[in-house]
Amino acid sequence: MCRSLVFYALLLLVGAASAQPADSLSDSASASLLTILPGDEVYSQFGHSGYRIRDPASGLDKTYNYGTFDFEQPFFLFRFVRGQLDYLLDTAPYELELDKYAFLRRPMIEQHLALPAETVQSLYGLLETNALPENRAYRYDFFFDNCSTRLLDILDSALVSSSHGRLTLPEDASSDTFRQLVHPYITDTPLLRLGINLGLGLPTDQHASARERVFLPVELMNQFNVAFFDGRRLVAATDTVVVIPDYVGERGAFDFPKLVLWFVLLAGLAATIWGFARGRRSTAIGRRGDSLLFTITGIAGLILAMLWLGTEHAVTGPNLNLLWAWPAHLLAAWWLWKPSLPRWMRAYLGATAITALAVVLFWRILPQALPAPILPIVLLLVLRSSVRLYARKPASR
Repeated sequence: MCRSLVFYALLLLVGAASAQPADSLSDSASASLLTILPGDEVYSQFGHSGYRIRDPASGLDKTYNYGTFDFEQPFFLFRFVRGQLDYLLDTAPYELELDKYAFLRRPMIEQHLALPAETVQSLYGLLETNALPENRAYRYDFFFDNCSTRLLDILDSALVSSSHGRLTLPEDASSDTFRQLVHPYITDTPLLRLGINLGLGLPTDQHASARERVFLPVELMNQFNVAFFDGRRLVAATDTVVVIPDYVGERGAFDFPKLVLWFVLLAGLAATIWGFARGRRSTAIGRRGDSLLFTITGIAGLILAMLWLGTEHAVTGPNLNLLWAWPAHLLAAWWLWKPSLPRWMRAYLGATAITALAVVLFWRILPQALPAPILPIVLLLVLRSSVRLYARKPASR
């Protein structure tokens, strides 16, 4: 929210400092919000938004969107992970956008905005100023500064600079968190859903206000439908300008990571029972499995810690998944390969078992929603840490 306010203030300053950054529009000019529904690619799963400025008197019909990025940016993947990726404001003829999304088979919805002529002119001027080469790049933030949030902020700036009040968005009774708002868009990709739910930390489970919900393009469209300024409705009419008859949105997919991880738990339980049946609490296969389990959870913990402490992302930490995924498990994995354990390692296993058990017991009431497919791994940590804690006899090979 703070970044949005900063951007909003900067727009006002730019608007005040720019004496007429764009050609004057006629009184018949209009502005529309374009909402493109989600696509199949990962980067398009959350939909897209842009503005259309149209002036029949001058033949202007142009779109503006803040969702363009350049794969050829130096160290693209590294910058993305670090939260240092720059997005760009892109412009295009309206007809080109229609053809583009018709080809991609993604429906486009247009909301005609009931803005006064002076506000349309102000919005156009701000967009044109933002589209200049020295202004078009910005530091992308998925929740607080993206292709949708910028559209709300720049419209507020245009309203204020044309002597109108900011948009009024009514708060509803919904208590949706950022995480809950994201979920419907990742039902088709269970592995991506698991990764996102692991990486997003405690801030993601905060309630999202009406203005904060607009980080999702469809939510921006929904909020515009109920928005007012100066006591007037913002949206005058709505049309579907790209119709895809057989378009299917979120279909849902079988949660195979959950099945695989429950199978891993059952395999670990079976190996434990087999070891007890042979009169041994530490077997070669059990030690190798324990080492693998702690290696994987240690790597997961290291990644989560880096996302929290080593990036500019505002919502990846604190992360309560670090209660069970300790980066130190990577070191413990080396000792767990051995038949006998030093005294300090037994204390470490005791702490691991107690902490993982606490996570299981308080799973439902923790302030952060932990991903359900991970529960069997946490249970396996409890089981194997407890077994190795009391495994005093080395196993014969």
